[in-house]
Amino acid sequence: MDLPAALRAHRLVAIVRGDDPEAALGTVMTLIEEGVALVEVSLTGRDAPDVIAQARAALGPDAPLGAGTVLTAEDARTVHRAGADFVVTPAVCEGVGSARELRLPVLAGVMTPTEIVAALRAGACAVKLFPAAQAGGPAYVRALKGPFPDVPFVPVGGVDAEAARAYLDAGALAVGVGSPLVGDAADAGGGAGLDALRARARDFLDVVRADRS
Repeated sequence: MDLPAALRAHRLVAIVRGDDPEAALGTVMTLIEEGVALVEVSLTGRDAPDVIAQARAALGPDAPLGAGTVLTAEDARTVHRAGADFVVTPAVCEGVGSARELRLPVLAGVMTPTEIVAALRAGACAVKLFPAAQAGGPAYVRALKGPFPDVPFVPVGGVDAEAARAYLDAGALAVGVGSPLVGDAADAGGGAGLDALRARARDFLDVVRADRS
């Protein structure tokens, strides 16, 4: 999988983590049905490897499907077996190198210039700026683009639809969005349900598609 090309094409990564595996799977499938092509299932969610495996079975072999919060070599092996074809980490950690050994592209978590360099040296093909809001928001992305003009930045953390537009305008390749998009759809009870999830997905897609046009 060419992860930078996919990020450039779609501009949005949905982050699904939940306490109800069935609801989490339904959330993944709903997002994809609405046109959110890049979805990451976080290992901090309950039974996340099973959710990934079921989503892979439903989607077939060709659809992109990511695994998030991959920290260790065992995490990387687990999500590879489950069918993930890209990996997201919260930091420069063992999971980066292990995923690369398995030929999985990595979006590695960073916050500082030193960590950006370390992530790229470890084999990451894009960097997840996390937590983006606390790091300085769109202004920080703009500042980093000076010394790192060719680095693919994907801000994550506190990214609502308005912030997504600002990050893309600042030079981010894509944005990663968790609760502002997913809400509690992946949890037991599901809050307002899948209709509300569909509406939020359309709002975010309007933002990223407008930026691309």
